[in-house]
Amino acid sequence: MTIKLIATDMDGTLLRDDRTFDYARMEDLLDQLDEKGIRFVAASGNQYKQLRSYFEPVNPDRITYVSDNGALITHNNEVLAESSLSRDQIARVMQWNSETHANMDNLIILSGNDGAYVSNHATPEMIAAVKTFYPTVHQVEKFMDVDDNIFRFSLVWDPSVDVHEHVQQLREVFGEELHTTGSGFGSVDILAPGVNKRTGLEQLAAKWDIKPEEMAAFGDNGNDLEMLRYVKYPFVMPNAEDFMKVRVQNLAVNDNNHNGVLDTIEALLAGAYDDETVFDK
Repeated sequence: MTIKLIATDMDGTLLRDDRTFDYARMEDLLDQLDEKGIRFVAASGNQYKQLRSYFEPVNPDRITYVSDNGALITHNNEVLAESSLSRDQIARVMQWNSETHANMDNLIILSGNDGAYVSNHATPEMIAAVKTFYPTVHQVEKFMDVDDNIFRFSLVWDPSVDVHEHVQQLREVFGEELHTTGSGFGSVDILAPGVNKRTGLEQLAAKWDIKPEEMAAFGDNGNDLEMLRYVKYPFVMPNAEDFMKVRVQNLAVNDNNHNGVLDTIEALLAGAYDDETVFDK
């Protein structure tokens, strides 16, 4: 087994429910990966600045970031690639949402270079919830007046809502024109066409001359599927929903609250998965 790159989702995967991880173990693991020449990638729907903040205790410059579900790729604080939505695409999704959800049962969040944008009609409770995921939040009167590169258009329902139906509706309306995915916590993310975590890894693979057969990845939700299907060694978290476990057979050693990603990477490095037939399912 030769692994040259390990990618992990964050929420529900590397992060515990309190949005932390074992910093001492991670630092030690990063040292081991450096010694072996293995790249470590955080691949998440989170914004770049938010992702960096999670790794402050272990030096965020040691990590490569695929943020906004693949729309922005950053290494050593340098942007390697970015894919933003056009104003027309944003306007069309907004029109669809106003026609389909006229009762305003969801919250619109635009994720851009300079922060997140929400309506100035959002309640203080909504803003507080948004700030747990976005370091900088701007309230605006009109979304179309926002002057920023918008990487991701998110529609957010109550976390108890099953968003699969909404994802399907958007895919039926926009087809290949946009990429739509569920990303947990009641969120549906809309990105430029062909943008996902897999395409983020593909661009890193081309830059570093790494094959998918030399990659491992961890995830727990629908926005991880393309990435998990791309790599040779995919792991889904035990805490993931059942639809993920049907699509990816290999479970991480433990769930997100019990260091599942760290435990599994250590097992990989120790040779526990050298019998590669388990990944041929």
